[in-house]
Amino acid sequence: MMPRLSLLRDHACLIVHGPDQPGLVAAVTALITRNEANIVTLDQYSSDPQGGEFFQRVVFHRPDLTAALPEIEADIAVTLEPFQMRWRLSDQSVPKRMAILASTSDHCLLELLWRHRKGELPVTIPMVISNHTNTAEDVRSFGIPFFHVPSQGPDKSAAEARILELLQGNVDFIVLARYMQIISEDFLDQVGVPVINIHHSFLPAFIGAAPYRKAHERGVKLIGATSHYVTKDLDEGPIIEQDIARVTHAMTAADLQARGAYVERAVLSRAVQWHAEDRVIRRGNHTIVFP
Repeated sequence: MMPRLSLLRDHACLIVHGPDQPGLVAAVTALITRNEANIVTLDQYSSDPQGGEFFQRVVFHRPDLTAALPEIEADIAVTLEPFQMRWRLSDQSVPKRMAILASTSDHCLLELLWRHRKGELPVTIPMVISNHTNTAEDVRSFGIPFFHVPSQGPDKSAAEARILELLQGNVDFIVLARYMQIISEDFLDQVGVPVINIHHSFLPAFIGAAPYRKAHERGVKLIGATSHYVTKDLDEGPIIEQDIARVTHAMTAADLQARGAYVERAVLSRAVQWHAEDRVIRRGNHTIVFP
């Protein structure tokens, strides 16, 4: 059964980012009007109206959008060039292609596959790649191709080369759904698309294996999850979404891990949806996320 994708026909999303200055909003709304389009939503943020940065997300409806896109793009380029703004325009009827990398833990993977099947994520999933085979049957039951790429020992270059071979030209972004392998800087340079990760929010505390056991031994009262873009600095990339859950002294380490898995699933799903809907603008090592 094909998923019911949450897509908007004849809708486009324009992202604008650059130095704040008078006339920007008027220029953007005027160009949309003269291209016979109607604004559906408009969100904007300025870090400082005097010398700060301006961020804007506009969704507009234009009948026969596909045919009109080249003309609209040319108009945007001419209109925004004097303002020195960066911009991107996306057709909201075209789902982004999302590859998933996973390991043995399946809670985040299955959450994404289920939400995709339900039409809650505006993406297609061309493949799931894992360094283990335990999730293969589950993935294929969703009608998604599954590829096993083993990754053992300190040298991951052969595994990364095979993953790059599968990914290149076939995806718009990648999600690490509890993929328990370190991604090299060389891999990130070559893959050329955004990579989104999820992990517990104990970092930089409780580094390494068994973080929930360590947290339980320390008597933590809050646990959480963080989803972020992957950079060469591993878990220090721009944060997209976070959430927490309260825990008590009566819970075991296994209880903490189960509640943590629940938070991880929700946080990663929201981050993926917001990225796929062009709601996230990266600014240095942090993000602007429009609701």
